[in-house]
Amino acid sequence: MRASFSAAFLRGDSRAASFLALDFRDPQTRCRMAQQAAQRFQSGLWHHAGPGLHPEVLVALQRQEQALGIAPSTARTAHLQALEPRAGQPGTAVVITGQQVGLFLGPLFTFFKAASVIAVARAMEQESGVRCVPLFWLQTEDHDYAEIDHCYTYRPGSEPLKSQLVPDNEAASAAQQRTSIAHRCLPRSIVDQLDALQEALAELPMAADFLQLLRAHYRPGASLSGAFASVLSEVFSEEGLLVFDPRQAQISALARPLYQRVLTEHDTIAELLLARTAQLHSAGLAEQVHVRKAASLLFFHDGEVAGPRYRLERTATGFEVPGQRFDQDQLLALMQQEPLRFSTSALLRPCLQDTLFPTAAYVSGPGEMSYFAQLAPLYQHLGVPQPLVVPRARLRLIEDSTRSLLGKLGLCASDAELPRVELLRRIHAASPATGSQSSAEALRARLLGELPTRLDELAASDGALQDPVRKARRSIEYHIDRLVTRAERAALERDQVLAARVGRLQLALFPQETPQERFYSLPYFACKHGLTALKQKLFALLAADSAAAFQSSVRDLAL
Repeated sequence: MRASFSAAFLRGDSRAASFLALDFRDPQTRCRMAQQAAQRFQSGLWHHAGPGLHPEVLVALQRQEQALGIAPSTARTAHLQALEPRAGQPGTAVVITGQQVGLFLGPLFTFFKAASVIAVARAMEQESGVRCVPLFWLQTEDHDYAEIDHCYTYRPGSEPLKSQLVPDNEAASAAQQRTSIAHRCLPRSIVDQLDALQEALAELPMAADFLQLLRAHYRPGASLSGAFASVLSEVFSEEGLLVFDPRQAQISALARPLYQRVLTEHDTIAELLLARTAQLHSAGLAEQVHVRKAASLLFFHDGEVAGPRYRLERTATGFEVPGQRFDQDQLLALMQQEPLRFSTSALLRPCLQDTLFPTAAYVSGPGEMSYFAQLAPLYQHLGVPQPLVVPRARLRLIEDSTRSLLGKLGLCASDAELPRVELLRRIHAASPATGSQSSAEALRARLLGELPTRLDELAASDGALQDPVRKARRSIEYHIDRLVTRAERAALERDQVLAARVGRLQLALFPQETPQERFYSLPYFACKHGLTALKQKLFALLAADSAAAFQSSVRDLAL
């Protein structure tokens, strides 16, 4: 089985080092990347000869800022001004992260990712002396609505509250299954989900302000991506986080030269990516995105801009999507007329972001880090500078009650991510009053009795019996081990107090066998502790020392 690239790279495995030539742990590399990005800002970016961002990108950012519908932010205004070309002014670098636009900001790691990009921008600015602007790229081109139409809210001592968007019209919803998220609006059921959230969280000390913020933007008929952008911008208003939605006509027009190259140079690009996959496999590492020779890096929107989105597939005579075939010239003509009928895949999106912005670093999740390991040949082929890849903060939020529970059980927070039976076994083994492990071994020995000895004697008596005896013994031991495990589990579960404590602990830190940050959403924690206090603790942790923003290990944040 091939190893995860991101896990190998983060632990310093030499096999992974050559696939990401730039190491975020090196301060000199961080400074150099910020300085080079600032130089690109001054001299002109890809397909834009003048200094600064392309005027259309700047206008798009300004329009999106105005559309947020929230109070102006001095910090956001300053960051937007830093991206304007000004004679005699030093260059500006951009630090980017991005994510799907989940309901109520989606899983906690989205909140952590946004905080991380701010912390990394601050750290790189301090180290290099280059102005670094944090930006959150809204992944609105995606069409996987089922991944983002729900979220889970933590309720101590109770099952998580699931909030899910129920479509107004099932037939219309079915027709939209492959529609980009940018074109999806919130259904009437959003009111019911907000009411349920209100009922669950209203008694918490900081609930009023946060629930009011959600109600102000998550409204029936409002854009799902717009609601996400407004709430995220409000949450990080003081820090000046910029948000950017690429699903805009003027942005697709700017992307057209990139799209044209991807289309006309498909065969070359496919060979480069397949060769990179082979190199990863030779090093014993897995690729994050499966590459097929026929699969384009472009998606095509059928019928209209908001139509169903399909990946273009290479054929002997051109390209196709379900039910339609095109020759290359037809697609190029469509690209000229309606560039918004095309959008990026996971492997092309990073290249687009880095043609539009002077990117010094990208703050990534583990999967995205693995994307970049595959992308070096594509960046080089397209002539686009590849940014430094920095892992986002990986965190567990530890409340007082959870910390007390850990103390009673003699565990650390990471132990909560063990399988339940193993966790119970570990607690019992550590207790002098119990002997679960020895009892299990004794039960196994009693059940087997003299059988192993007698089977050995039988095999020794006749060579022809050796193989049947070996198979019989393996089968018997397998079934007895299963029986012993079930008996042990039952014994462990009979300790109701211990079982209840382990249940509460895993509900807090490892719900449904999923890390807390990938399962729970922000509302409970914001309503219980307040956004201001949450951010203060989070940024204090990330700024604990000059390199804190660049740590990759999972850290516990005490609330």
